Amino acid sequence: MKNKTMINFVLLVSTLSTGLIAGLFYGYSCSVNPALGRLPDAEYLGAMQAINRAILNPVFFATFMGTLILLPLGAWFSYQGQASPLFWCFLAAAILYIVGTFGVTIGGNVPLNDALDKINIAGSSAEELARHRGLFEAKWNMLHSIRTIANIISALLAILGCLLGGK
Repeated sequence: MKNKTMINFVLLVSTLSTGLIAGLFYGYSCSVNPALGRLPDAEYLGAMQAINRAILNPVFFATFMGTLILLPLGAWFSYQGQASPLFWCFLAAAILYIVGTFGVTIGGNVPLNDALDKINIAGSSAEELARHRGLFEAKWNMLHSIRTIANIISALLAILGCLLGGK
């Protein structure tokens, strides 16, 4: 039998980490994206480069990657010989996070960020900057919306699982 305290700890931490990433993406959607969208091309591209570099830090990685590990672990720990609502909620949250948040980020947003990072903003003409922004902004924002929605639903599923417990 699995240790109930350990199970509760994993469920708590995985739910918290899922909520933290959902909050980060939600806050970005509500404030940063609209503000950046109002900037001229060179300022927009420069700000996105700076943000994309700043997010690559241990605190973000621990939470973003930790959630990738903790949600499936929570599902596994919550399986007590039979599939309970707690298990199904955490399994669904894990799959949605892996595919809709992590997968979209790694397969979509990160390649766009990498391409953006290679742009020499100071050495580009106004037309080149407009073209670079056109290739980046709408696609990045669409992918960001997908991962934000997926992450919010994952967080809600984890919360629901915790509320339902082993029932």
